[in-house]
Amino acid sequence: MKQLILICGFLFSFMSAQAQTATGAAISDAALRQQVTQFLDEWHDDAAHANPRYFDKIALHGVYIGTDKSERWEREAFRAWAKPYFDAKKAWEFHAIKRNIAFSDDKSIIWFDEQLNTQMGICQASGVISVTPTGLQIQHYQLSLTVPNDLLDSIQKQISEFDAKHPVK
Repeated sequence: MKQLILICGFLFSFMSAQAQTATGAAISDAALRQQVTQFLDEWHDDAAHANPRYFDKIALHGVYIGTDKSERWEREAFRAWAKPYFDAKKAWEFHAIKRNIAFSDDKSIIWFDEQLNTQMGICQASGVISVTPTGLQIQHYQLSLTVPNDLLDSIQKQISEFDAKHPVK
């Protein structure tokens, strides 16, 4: 019985050490934030240059939510939707103005929000990244247009009028 307990203890310790290595627990907070910043900047640059590796940074079942209420895609559907833009070598260009990054205690889950300079004006986005044995993977990303509060009533009226003419199916 003592041997079983020792073996279980050893296995638990080994698995914990492996999990810490895989999730980057040994990396400092500042280094992880820098790694995430570089990853996201490269991801945005991949889109700006219509580089197909853009989609490889999104997890297989990762979700991208665009600015239109109809825009919710898992990676492969998003790739199919964006194909004409990438084929034409003209996708979208986002540059981070500011970004906030946080993560779980074990550093396996990262969440962030960012303000972006885009062809649509200033946008905001938020996302969730997981740390995998092969690197960072975007699990969820949501892009939003920014609307000044003083304009909200008039824009909401336009949206309501549009929705009345184009009901959701």
